[in-house]
Formats: sequence, C-alpha cells, structure tokens
Amino acid sequence: MKLERIVMMHNGEKKRILLVLLFSVVLLFSFHRVRTASAQIPTVSIPTVTSTDAGVVVTVKNDPANPQINLRAGPGTEYDRVGTMVIGQTAVAKGRTEGGLWLLIEYAGGPSGYAWVYSAYVDFLGDLPIVTIPGTPTPRVTNTIDPTLAAQFIITVAPTRLATFTQPAPLSIPTFSNAGGAQSQQSFPMGLVIVSCAILGIIIGLFTLAQKN
Repeated sequence: MKLERIVMMHNGEKKRILLVLLFSVVLLFSFHRVRTASAQIPTVSIPTVTSTDAGVVVTVKNDPANPQINLRAGPGTEYDRVGTMVIGQTAVAKGRTEGGLWLLIEYAGGPSGYAWVYSAYVDFLGDLPIVTIPGTPTPRVTNTIDPTLAAQFIITVAPTRLATFTQPAPLSIPTFSNAGGAQSQQSFPMGLVIVSCAILGIIIGLFTLAQKN
C-alpha cells in the first residue's frame, strides 16, 4: 500500500510539473505575440475621419492662386467682408442662392453666425436649399462735394462781343454806249490809219536814202 501511494504521489508531481511547463510555454508565446503587435503600432498620429449630421460640409479647394478666400455678409462682393478661410478648411453649408454661385455657411464671425462664400472656391457634395438673400447694403459713407472746393476748379469764360457788321457801299459799275463806239470805228478805221502811217514811213525812208546818194 505504501508503494502504491508513493507511485501515485510521484505521478501527481509529474502531472503538476507538466502543467506548470505547459502554462509557462503558453505564457511565453502570448507575451511574444503582445510584443510583436506592439512593435507594429505606428509612431505617427493617424487622423480620424468624422462626419456630421448638421448638413453639407464645404472644403476650401487646394488652389495655390487662392490660398485664402473671403467670407462676406451677403452673396456678392458689394457686401462687407466678415472673415476668411484657408486651403483645406471646412464649414457646414446651410443653403445657396438661386443660381448656386454663393453658399451660406456657418461662421461665428458673421452676422447671426453665418457668412457667404463663393462656390467656385470650395468643394462640397450634396443638395442645398435656396435661401433668402439679404438686402443690398447701403453705402456707409455718402459721397458729398464741397461747393467751396468745387468752385475753385470752375473756370468762367467771359463772353466776347463780336464785331459790328457794316454794310459796304454799293458798287459803281461804269456803262459804255455801244452805238457811239460803232459810229467812231466806222468814221476812222484804225487799220487804215496804221497802213497809211506805214506807207508814209517807207516813202520818207526812200527819200532820205536818195539824198545821201
């Protein structure tokens, strides 16, 4: 009986030793897996993607030509600038104009917590309702002209009196009587007088030559 107890105690110790060894192997294997998994964790922060149920999200486009865009109090450049957004910045959109050129977004610095952004500068996905456009703002400063200052640049030209027109004297045109001239030409023909003088000159010349000889 004592021998059987010794054998049974010896077998029990073997079982306990085997269980301890098996537990140690499992523990070492688990520890090795934990260390391997820990080594695979990246050291950089991984950004998380969050979604919102508030509405459509708009994101400023990555356009180097427009690294910063303006936010205005209304849908147009005639409205006051209430803030800016940079490349990659997001905002929740609440509506759009009828043509879709301007979008209404949530912005704490705008009137009543809203602002308008030009749709060509942002990316968004989804449908937006048409919202009421605020009234056109009135100019803060009324352009006035100082009459005293304006009078310094007004040049008054004195009127010049034109010369008095004097009626010239009537022109006196002499008149000739055709009847008297015709009778004179008939009484004394000029051609006959010329021919007579020529003949007289020839006769005098011949007479003078004859005396010299």
